[in-house]
Amino acid sequence: MTPTLRTGRDFDEVLIASELSEEALALYATPQEPGVYVDILIQNKHYVDTIRLLAHALPKRETVWWAWDCASKVAGEASAEVIQAALDATRDWIADPTDEHSRHAMEKAQEADIGTAAGCAALAAFLSGNSLAPPEVDPVVPGEFMGAKAVVGSIMMAAVSQEPDKAGEKYQAFIEAALDVAAKVKLFQPPDETEARASVED
Repeated sequence: MTPTLRTGRDFDEVLIASELSEEALALYATPQEPGVYVDILIQNKHYVDTIRLLAHALPKRETVWWAWDCASKVAGEASAEVIQAALDATRDWIADPTDEHSRHAMEKAQEADIGTAAGCAALAAFLSGNSLAPPEVDPVVPGEFMGAKAVVGSIMMAAVSQEPDKAGEKYQAFIEAALDVAAKVKLFQPPDETEARASVED
């Protein structure tokens, strides 16, 4: 029986969407509990694959928070105004994921450049929203994992934008932050309709 995450997503669907390396997929023994598989990936130092998997497994709001957190850590207090604006817009969406905040995040993502960790985090907020279309037309719902793809890009850039030789250490720290979130939302426990899902603190 295929495991189901607390989000209600089928874990096999998450695996496919995550586009893991062949080496990482070879470590997956069917059936295997998702949390056990994540531990195996980490033990074998498949950090990029672990990030991809967690980005696709976590709920949308939490995964955008993860990108924001990682991008904030590498931005520094003296970050450029456009970078800080992108981070602020992303945090606004996390706190209140409205269509208005989603579109504002996209605006700030473009100003910061989506080739930056902060810009890509803001893009993730937009792609995790309700519509890709302009507000005056019918909604165009983003693909289920579009925001997750941007989250992965943001975290990759956060790890290598400064001191790329220390990317491995940063990957590990970023993964620890995601695992903390996963524990809060009880990600690897089967869905339970009688229990409210925990959420990232604002």
